[in-house]
Order: sequence, then structure tokens, then C-alpha cells
Amino acid sequence: MSVCFVFWMGYDIAMQVDLLYPDEDTIRTRTRELIYLAARTCYSSLTPQQIWERIDEIDERKIMSVVQHVVASGHHSTLEHLSYTFGISGVSRALTHQLVRHRIGVAYDQQSQRYVRFGKGLEDLKDGFVVPPSVQKNPDALEEYYRVLDEIGHAYDRLVELGVPVEDARYLLPNAAKTNLVMTVNLRQLMHMSGLRLCVLAQWEIRDLFKRIRKILGGIDPIYNKLLVPKCVPMGHCNEERNKDGWCKIRPYKQSGFRLLSGSDE
Repeated sequence: MSVCFVFWMGYDIAMQVDLLYPDEDTIRTRTRELIYLAARTCYSSLTPQQIWERIDEIDERKIMSVVQHVVASGHHSTLEHLSYTFGISGVSRALTHQLVRHRIGVAYDQQSQRYVRFGKGLEDLKDGFVVPPSVQKNPDALEEYYRVLDEIGHAYDRLVELGVPVEDARYLLPNAAKTNLVMTVNLRQLMHMSGLRLCVLAQWEIRDLFKRIRKILGGIDPIYNKLLVPKCVPMGHCNEERNKDGWCKIRPYKQSGFRLLSGSDE
């Protein structure tokens, strides 16, 4: 059975996130064992098959000690053997434009605006768009937002009725248009993505997505609550210049020691 988390925005359901694979029992019983298997294979004369055959006989404290060591030491190739498939729906194209910039260790398949007519099955086309919280809480802004969405939705429908292909009519659609996708990601990359997108400086919608992924996995095994954190947590400090004044208190701001040389690079 999939695990899902639905986030309610003021006027509609903004997103739904489901863990499709693997199941809860596999994650709960095998996450640490697979990391241990990968790590021990590097330093053992035993074959991976032999280590795996004996995995249930190994003390849990020993397994956790190895897991903590490889995470702390940066031996993160061992984490790439674990992967997760999520069903994500009701998110904006603005979110997915950011999401697909993560390319290594992750696969996406997204609903096509070329082949799927926008708004199909919706009684009100406005339900096909995401409304940011900053707009929702401002009545005048919300009225203007919906006015424009109404115009776009009706213009889109009119173009299709006039024989314009769906793939061309979609040029009218804004970043607010909702979309659905499947995302499969390995644990190493998920940690990296979470490090960037759980930061308080990340945009609200993609941050909400990763908060929900963390809530789903952390609800199955608490180890994920320590692995999926803003990047400043393992670094011990914040290196975002927008936090120079220290308004975010998760970790203190510290200027990065890495700087590109200027001018002639001398």
C-alpha cells in the first residue's frame, strides 16, 4: 500500500505525494542492511552474497555503527543502492522546472501537455492551476489572479475548438498550470536535493514537496529524519549570502572559504 501526504491549501488541494515503491516493510527492515552490505563489501573478503545471507544474524548496533560511519565520512556511494519511487500530482510547472534541474541519480516521467488536453475532467478550469499562499491571503491579488486564469483557460479551450492542436494551444499556459509526474531517486541524490530544497530560502512549493517526502520516509524509519535535512545541518554552518544577517537560526552564517579569482586569475 502506498504512503501519501496531502497538503491542503486554502482553496484546493495543492499537491499529493505518494510513495509508490518500495513498500513500508522493505524500507523499515532493509534500509540500514543495504547500506551495511554495500559498505562491508568494500572491506571484506566475503562476497556480497555471503554477507547478505548472514545479514539477519548481525547485531543491529553494529549495522547502525557502520551506517553512521559511512554517512559521516562521506562514503555516500553506499547510499545509491537504495531508491524510491514517488507519485507526485497537483504541483505547478514552476515547481517541476526547478525539480528537473536535479539530473544525476534521478528519473522523471511527467504528464505531457502535448498529448493531454489541459483541464480535461475539471468542472472549473481554475482548479487546474496552483495558487501561491501570498496570492491567497490577499483578496485583491486573488481576484486579479483568477481573472487572468479565467481568460487563459477560456482562450485555451477556444483555440482547441478552432482546431489548434493541443500541443500548440499549450503555449498559452502559465507556470501555475498543474501537472503530475513520477520521480525515482536514489538516497544519495535525495539527500542532496533535500539539502537544497529544505532550506528556508527555497521557494515555498518545492520546499513543501521535500518536507512531505521527508515526512513520509521519516514516518517509516526515523533515520530519514536525520538524513533528509537542510544542507547547513551536516555542514555545521550556512553559506547562503542571503542569510548574512543571520535571520535564519538553523545554523550560523559563515562565509565560504572558496572564492573564484577575479580579473586575470592571478
